[in-house]
Amino acid sequence: MRGRGGEIARRHAAANRRALIKAGLSRRALMKLGLLTSSGYLIAKNGLSARASGGNPQSPPTRAFIEPMPIMPVKQPVGALSPAPTAAPNTVAGEGRTRSHQAFARFPPRKLYEVHQRAGLVSMSPDLPLQSIWGFDGITPGPTYIARYGEPILVRNFNDLPADNGGFGLNEVSTHQHNGHTPSESDGFPCDFFRAGQFYDQHYPNVLAGFDSTHPPLGDPNEALSTLWYHDHRADFTSQNVYKGLAGTYLLFNDKDTGDETTGFRLPSGEFDVPLIVSDKVFDEDGQLFFDLFNLDGILGDKFLVNGKIQPFFEVHPRRYRFRLLDAGPSRFYQFFLTDPDAPGTTLPFWQIANDGNLLPKPVQVTNVLLSVAERADIIIDFSGLAGRSVVLENRLEQVDGRGPTGRLLPAGQGNQLLRFDVVLPPVADNSQDPATIAKFYDMPAVEPPRVTRTFRFERGNGQWQINGRFFDCNDVRLRVKKNSAEQWVLQNNSGGWQHPIHIHFEEFQVLSRNGQPPQGAQRSRKDVVRLGFNEEIVLFMRFRDFVGRYPMHCHNTVHEDHAMMLRWEIDEVGDLNPEP
Repeated sequence: MRGRGGEIARRHAAANRRALIKAGLSRRALMKLGLLTSSGYLIAKNGLSARASGGNPQSPPTRAFIEPMPIMPVKQPVGALSPAPTAAPNTVAGEGRTRSHQAFARFPPRKLYEVHQRAGLVSMSPDLPLQSIWGFDGITPGPTYIARYGEPILVRNFNDLPADNGGFGLNEVSTHQHNGHTPSESDGFPCDFFRAGQFYDQHYPNVLAGFDSTHPPLGDPNEALSTLWYHDHRADFTSQNVYKGLAGTYLLFNDKDTGDETTGFRLPSGEFDVPLIVSDKVFDEDGQLFFDLFNLDGILGDKFLVNGKIQPFFEVHPRRYRFRLLDAGPSRFYQFFLTDPDAPGTTLPFWQIANDGNLLPKPVQVTNVLLSVAERADIIIDFSGLAGRSVVLENRLEQVDGRGPTGRLLPAGQGNQLLRFDVVLPPVADNSQDPATIAKFYDMPAVEPPRVTRTFRFERGNGQWQINGRFFDCNDVRLRVKKNSAEQWVLQNNSGGWQHPIHIHFEEFQVLSRNGQPPQGAQRSRKDVVRLGFNEEIVLFMRFRDFVGRYPMHCHNTVHEDHAMMLRWEIDEVGDLNPEP
């Protein structure tokens, strides 16, 4: 009877948690209702406590490597939008934008796109039932945008999400293009969300940084970006909405990284240039996608998805491929290895060519890549000597909770098996260049004396996540940066036993030092996310050019940013010399 009673209580607790999440209640609302303690735990009352009832469920069993990995469709432009886009918000027609486009006249869009955020049913594994997701055009991951520098675009983003969230998520959205040189009103600021039934025109100039400041009139060619992504960024609900499916890739090309392997840097292109969006999720006893709102440390799944499928396989030709790795979260860090299942304990080398959205100064041969949430790495794998064989993309970094990885590496073959590459397709031409023969991609931009140095402490207080002892508030402008100036930002982790991937919107930064030591290898690069480890101090150099307006800085463990490790900063013509206290 005790077992039966415990099972009944567990199911009641699960039902009550789902009901609260379905109501769209944020952590702050739950605290006001007295359902969360000041330390962030759900009150153990009337069967509500996720922790008192044993925490997350264990997902039902699924088989590995039985389905092919999907390739997201390329988003196609439309001939026209009705009503036609305007610089000022078209609120009469139902637009949710509240600020005018800064660069609409200077960089008029040459291509127009229309995307609809809507609910959909997808299969993540044949061993699980169909999953109710929210996706761009009703799919997850969403379609891939192929863009080029010098070709501005406008995306009309419709919110067609239902009022019934099916268990979690909020149907108010703000789409962030991570991490383009984008005007504030199109950046996807967390408080620029728009409601169901509205649309939002986002203008992406696709212009190099410095076009109106350090490198007029075209911008700095050494600061070209390549692998970007887009995702929901609604304040307090980013973790739920992205976990539910609202994310996709945005690839940006130029006259060197051309998208044609016979020109420029001659990187693998076309069908041999493949985004890999990696995420981890947990499913309940009924096999349905589960999100624990009451876990404020960070959510770890026990199922691993690549491009929306649990442990798929991918058939490849015996030649070089470019893979664009993205850790889409919500909270897990990954250390990716290539392991040979036919030779236990064996790992294979590959080439890393990019960090986040930025090509490295030159390719670096590596045996693994470490990514925290929202970090990216472009890698080149040469399958030419592996015909007829298989290799596995494996995560060997141990992580047991949302605080961050333990630092322990699991033995080869004993980590999380993410994706199997089967080299079974026939030989084809390979016009890409061997990375070993590429002497240089770009020069690192020069570093200049900063106008001001600011210090930011990432810490825990009152059971929540803080920056410099304060929580995020949409209306609280924490600092103002002078347009076209350079600054030095010092990031300190004072949160004890937690790690934080810190993302700063708008411009790339260079890491000057980590605990007083200069970066080495692939870490000597431009980045937009930096892993702030246990008790670390990292010094960054940043420029803020060309546009004005509001942007955030936040932890990209999306659970941490929702609870509420984020701040608002602004760029204007004057700036504020007072550092954040």
